[in-house]
Amino acid sequence: MLEIRSIRHCRSCGNKVRYEVPPDDNRERAVCSACRTIHYENPLNVVGTLPVWGEQVLLCKRNIEPRHGMWTLPAGFMEQGETTAEGALRETIEEAGAHVEMQGLYTLLNVTRVSQVHMYYRARLLDTDFAPGPETIEARLFREHEIPWEQLAFRTVRATLQFFFEDRQTGQFTLHCADIA
Repeated sequence: MLEIRSIRHCRSCGNKVRYEVPPDDNRERAVCSACRTIHYENPLNVVGTLPVWGEQVLLCKRNIEPRHGMWTLPAGFMEQGETTAEGALRETIEEAGAHVEMQGLYTLLNVTRVSQVHMYYRARLLDTDFAPGPETIEARLFREHEIPWEQLAFRTVRATLQFFFEDRQTGQFTLHCADIA
């Protein structure tokens, strides 16, 4: 298991924390040396869509780091108070300005190296009028043979696209779960 220690100070009182196993727990946590508040560190959820128009998929060219100038599916961090599907739809609108009909959860990918879980939903594009937001240089449709595989920003995007093109051959789109090393 990957060990991540990013908390240095207590969010309650500001004193330094120590990593120790609290009573009735089974792993080290950030524990305040003064007020004994336990701070839990949990993975971040990244949510997005795989927008499809006929034989084409929508990709966005990133205008932000990390991976500025590389292609990705519209996705980002889930916000408080939203479901995974709501977050995926919001990110699709923010990054691509795309109008979609949400379909089922398609990939659930564990990226333990950075403590993230990526979830992509299949989505049917309702039109081809895109209005990319400030995080996107360009939003564009690609056929399978046009995908810029060497310029994809993230391994989770590559995996999701590979699953999609494999499933498209059979017409069976099932949920794919995988660990990305």
